Amino acid sequence: MLSQAGLTDVESRAYLALLELGPSTTGPIVDRSGVSRSIIYQILERLTQKGLVSHIVKGRTMHFQAADPSRIKDYLEDEERKFSENRKNVEALLPKLYSMRAGAKQSEATIYLGFKGMATAHEHTYQALSKGEEYFYMGIPPDQPDYVHAYWKRDHKRREKAGIRCRLLFDSRTPVGVLRDRNKFEGCEARYMPSGIKTPSSIVGFKDVTQISFATDYAISVEIVNQRIADSFRAYFEEFWKRAKPIGKRQ
Repeated sequence: MLSQAGLTDVESRAYLALLELGPSTTGPIVDRSGVSRSIIYQILERLTQKGLVSHIVKGRTMHFQAADPSRIKDYLEDEERKFSENRKNVEALLPKLYSMRAGAKQSEATIYLGFKGMATAHEHTYQALSKGEEYFYMGIPPDQPDYVHAYWKRDHKRREKAGIRCRLLFDSRTPVGVLRDRNKFEGCEARYMPSGIKTPSSIVGFKDVTQISFATDYAISVEIVNQRIADSFRAYFEEFWKRAKPIGKRQ
């Protein structure tokens, strides 16, 4: 229980020994508590700072005495007050820390596995983008399971409501009906990748984020947060987009 009040094991044993002994020199405290003689003064000093031990000097010998047990309650109240003050100080500091982080060059990479992993990574578009902003998606594979198409149809409805825009570049082997279906959603324009360009990976980009997905037997998605990398992939996309022809909407 004393450890739950914030005392270490050796502090608790020294304090309990003093309660039983009354005023005492360090020798009996060491014998009763089992605390090493080499650290007993250090432990008693820590207890003194917590207001749980006092001492007097008789002759040249220091005698220690345990404070009234009710002082433990006072100590806890002091710690709660300090914690509350520290919490307020940290909360006041957080905006500054966030601004420092935002000003620094951030770079990190995360790997997501399977379709659910890809969906988790895609959620970041909703966390990062505001109404009117967009993401691009290029190299979208021509063959996708029905549940993947169903996911994207649901997601485009959600994207419409959020007011987020997107531009999509599909593999040239993709049925034209898929592109026309995507183009019916507001804020979405789908085109074919320029003729002859085929890639085993698809790439999503927004702000400082690049997500690269590999259509293996068990899909792997790599998310990279780095502004220079994001800018380079966007440059590729914009060049491909200029060369791609618009596709009409489904009637």
